[in-house]
Amino acid sequence: MLLPILGFSQTKNVITTHRVFPKIDKVLEFEKAIALHAQKYHKGDVTWRVFEIQSGPDFGGYHITEGPTSWEGLDTRGNLGDEHNMDWHKNVAVYLTDRQSASYSVYQDSLSTVALGDFSDKINIAHVYPKIGQGDNVENMIKKLRKTWIASGVSVAVYISSSSGAPQYTIVTRYKQGLKERAIGFRKPFKERYEAVNGDGALEQYLKDAAEYIDENWSELLFMRKDLSSK
Repeated sequence: MLLPILGFSQTKNVITTHRVFPKIDKVLEFEKAIALHAQKYHKGDVTWRVFEIQSGPDFGGYHITEGPTSWEGLDTRGNLGDEHNMDWHKNVAVYLTDRQSASYSVYQDSLSTVALGDFSDKINIAHVYPKIGQGDNVENMIKKLRKTWIASGVSVAVYISSSSGAPQYTIVTRYKQGLKERAIGFRKPFKERYEAVNGDGALEQYLKDAAEYIDENWSELLFMRKDLSSK
């Protein structure tokens, strides 16, 4: 009877995210240093995927995801050793500004249309912040969106933040066919696709729900930098 509980507790569905911002005149030095660091010290459960932020308020920054791992794995991760820390502080951090952020997020299979590990090189991240007490209502909105994504072949991974500031749903659209998926005409208009699976007039209710339940949302484009990531 204990085996299913143990298996559940070890689920590797947690990712950590670290955003850093290099000094504007030290970008090349930073990129060389972070590539060497990632490829030497970040393997397995601490694998790094490094993205360059292309738009939005964090333009110019680098988005580093580590994992996935489990909460139990994070319990035993530690600081990866003195050699790792020395390399980060002496060879990488020297090229950074003081601006940075970090967060934990848990992948939500029931809200996603793509497996956690089924990545793409170009992504759009939508940051959705529910109003206080409205998380369940926002989750129901995402479930209706999921039906639309499935019907129209959109690859989306959804995460919920954990102990990382204001409660947040992170909706990551993975452009498996590249940015052409954003072009007008690549898919039918959103209203048509949404109402085809949720009923006539459903979009009007969705917009009302968004105004009532969502406090804030914003989005950004990120491009994968394989050359800076773990190998």
